[in-house]
Amino acid sequence: MPQAVAIIGANDFQNQAILLAKSLGYVTHVFAWADGAVGKDTADYFYPISITQKEQILEICRKLRLDGVFSIGSDLAVPTVSYLAARLGLPGNSEACAAVSTNKYQMRRRFLERGIPTPRFWEVADAVGCDAIEAAFPLIVKPTDRSGSRGVTRVEDAQSLREAVARCVACSFAKKAIVEEFIEGDEYSAESITFAGQHRLLAVTKKFTTGAPHFIETGHVQPAPVSPDRVQDAVYQALDALEITNGASHAEFKITPAGDVRLIEVGARMGGDCIGSDLVRLSTGYDFLRMTLDAACGKAPDFTPVSEPQTAFVRFLFEQEDLDVLRGLQISESAVLRRVSAIDLPDGRQVTDSSTRLGYYIGACADAAQFEKLCTQIHLCTKG
Repeated sequence: MPQAVAIIGANDFQNQAILLAKSLGYVTHVFAWADGAVGKDTADYFYPISITQKEQILEICRKLRLDGVFSIGSDLAVPTVSYLAARLGLPGNSEACAAVSTNKYQMRRRFLERGIPTPRFWEVADAVGCDAIEAAFPLIVKPTDRSGSRGVTRVEDAQSLREAVARCVACSFAKKAIVEEFIEGDEYSAESITFAGQHRLLAVTKKFTTGAPHFIETGHVQPAPVSPDRVQDAVYQALDALEITNGASHAEFKITPAGDVRLIEVGARMGGDCIGSDLVRLSTGYDFLRMTLDAACGKAPDFTPVSEPQTAFVRFLFEQEDLDVLRGLQISESAVLRRVSAIDLPDGRQVTDSSTRLGYYIGACADAAQFEKLCTQIHLCTKG
């Protein structure tokens, strides 16, 4: 009988997991809302159920012979994956791990308890909570339990703080916001795989954003101009603090002008935005996606390189100028491009978070020198 896996989520990024599992002979049972579910057309079996409806998904999964359950890039799917794994006797992180790793306030408390360097923070739900914060501006405000840049705002004064908290509370599932100290420095993430409690850092990503006030990510580059050895200890301490024992993880951090590493947050999942699904394999030669699938099925990850490492990048589209650059690349640098997403044409609407960007393209260069010739054109320069 062929092996089978449940995959929670079916958007464009998740579809890479569906395609991989099918290529390896797994029968794929995929759960997600049908709207925007690219994977509904590639899955062997598609169930149009919200990924938060864990009890309903469990009822279906109990009737299947599953070897694993996983999701690669969604915070919203993490609690459902842990819930299913626990009740089906499958490998996975604990439900306690899922709870703390998807709540920014609880995560920061855990970091603080373990002595892991992280920005100062406060949990608030209203203007009264805002007025109790004693900290210098600027500050960063986020919903405690959302991702994809939703609600993220840098604020410069007390009135802006109250307004930003109100917006975050409105889009938070728990109706809470986290206010945090603003840390100067460049933004990075660390992509790791864990099996049987043992961690392996695979890549460091340089992150590019629109900057203040909302810091929407414009692109990512691997490898970052930072040695993994420099951040490995801090990342592993954070993974242990959150009790991440199985599967992929994505740790976001800043390096201050003084050179200090400050952990921002950690997801018990791959980095979204094509970081885990595409860039790690292109930049390291390691099949991160397969490692994540293997770990979900109780198999040790295979670190045999499957390709030559390159300098890899993803660039997101915000406006017509970005589309014009892509069209130029398709003519003059087509060999660099690896994948171009479906693209929404500009219609005058403002990009407010990651979900409202127009699309993206992924590329890879043979070496850093080739990428540096290209980076100014695509606005992803790793050098000053």
